[in-house]
Amino acid sequence: QFPFGRRLPCDIYWHGVSFHDNNIFSGQVNKFPGMMETVRKITLSRAMRTMQDLFPLEYNFYPRSWILPEELPLFVAEVRMMKDSNPSWKPTFIVKPDGGCQGDGIYLIKDPSDIRLTGSIQSRPAVVQEYICKPLLVDKLKFDIRLYVLLKSLEPLEIYIAKDGLSRFCTEPYQEPTLKNLHQVFMHLTNYSLNIHSGNFIHSDSVNTGSKRTFSSILCRLSSRGADVKKLWSDIISLVIKTIIALTPELKVYYQSDIPAGKPGPTCFQILGFDILLMKNLKPMLLEVNANPSMRIEHEQELSPGVFENVPSPVDEEVKVAVIRDTLRLVDPQKKKRRDTHLIFPHLHGVLIFFFPPSYHVMYNTEKKVKLNKITNPSAILCCRCQSLERAPEASEELPDAGPAAGPEPDAPKSPEAALPSLCLKQVFPKYAKQFSYLRLVDRVAALFIRFLGVKGTTKLGPTGFRTFIRNCKLSNSNFSMAAVDILYIDITRRWNSMGIDHKEPGMCLQAFVEAFFCLAQKKYKSLPLHEQVASLVEFCECHLAALHGKRLLWGCG
Repeated sequence: QFPFGRRLPCDIYWHGVSFHDNNIFSGQVNKFPGMMETVRKITLSRAMRTMQDLFPLEYNFYPRSWILPEELPLFVAEVRMMKDSNPSWKPTFIVKPDGGCQGDGIYLIKDPSDIRLTGSIQSRPAVVQEYICKPLLVDKLKFDIRLYVLLKSLEPLEIYIAKDGLSRFCTEPYQEPTLKNLHQVFMHLTNYSLNIHSGNFIHSDSVNTGSKRTFSSILCRLSSRGADVKKLWSDIISLVIKTIIALTPELKVYYQSDIPAGKPGPTCFQILGFDILLMKNLKPMLLEVNANPSMRIEHEQELSPGVFENVPSPVDEEVKVAVIRDTLRLVDPQKKKRRDTHLIFPHLHGVLIFFFPPSYHVMYNTEKKVKLNKITNPSAILCCRCQSLERAPEASEELPDAGPAAGPEPDAPKSPEAALPSLCLKQVFPKYAKQFSYLRLVDRVAALFIRFLGVKGTTKLGPTGFRTFIRNCKLSNSNFSMAAVDILYIDITRRWNSMGIDHKEPGMCLQAFVEAFFCLAQKKYKSLPLHEQVASLVEFCECHLAALHGKRLLWGCG
């Protein structure tokens, strides 16, 4: 399982579920610490709500959400108020368990009283959202889009989006929700893991037909009808960047906890699965983000009753092979390692061997495709100590001319990169950073939070750290004493801890600190909109901390 020895560090580690699958101290890991927790439905909804409070128009691609059970009274009150103000409004809501996946436990309701208030809602928190009743239909069927997004780096932020994705279809013709059809999951839920059990599910050898198709085939169909496909892609790119911006503050707190600054440790990257629904007017809406999207390129086929066989899925292979291949090209280890590896293992020229859980290993041939083969003794991580690749050209770049004038000598080996297609992953950040940098306010708040954590490896701010933050940023005065600071800390921390937010570690979590920071901003800058209040307070704090740092440098020189 460790072909080059357990003690020898690897260039790339490919974990199956989370960053903590193994203790890693160097190289690159295909998971970020805290990613699974950050994209859970409740945490994602809280992050999106924070951004909606600051920038309501920019974040209107995420449905209105309430968190159960803590916000059940608020949900009931707000729905009643909206119905009173608009008697013709007949909403539908979708309830999603926080830790659920593959459609498990999801159901639709027409009224808050329909929520299943059994013991499970207490033991299994959930998110309830407004259901999107007017989705875009193809062949009278509802569908969603699974797009693959590579988060290559957190600091600096670097995001890539795959140029193609999967379109996953329901298996019964869509009708707007009524009390009679709310329970028909094959009509309303697009989850592949649910619809594959429908008798109407169609496995197709074509990427343009069947119950799972490429997203590019849908775009071609829309384009033929006169739809503005370029604007649709632009809206999807904007949705992805804004979502990642909403998630990065929490991720940075987890990252500094596991990989403290100044200490040796691995760097991280991760492939995320974005589930997006298109409305009838082609507006993309975010459904959820998956930290561990399936990379299987086969499906089960029943040969005879009870006898199944895994057969290739052309649609999955078309999309997923390119995503994995180009992710590895983008996170290519340093070129200087090629010479060492080629001297020790010359027979592995252009081949990378990986070990995947639970039942696959991957042989990545730089001149061919990724090939998945079953193994009987899987490893827990991916090990990569083989030849590095040349730099992959950007999507807009052309492959080098292989003509005789510029080509290599006849006996010289060709670059493995020359045989590969252009990248399927398109960089969208920092490419479009200027358009979205103003949205990174909570990132700057998180930087303040991390600065005052004090103890390395912690994710919670203690009362002493909070007081130090207030004192160093000159936020206390005659109208806001240190006693009031302590009361603010206790009230907010106690309320967040009562919600079940990580009881293992005492103190104030980032989300609680953000709430406290917003409260301080509203006290100090009363006449401004919220995002201007927060921006002003961030600049005020950064200015005072920079001045304090300058004084300490002068004292040190003295």
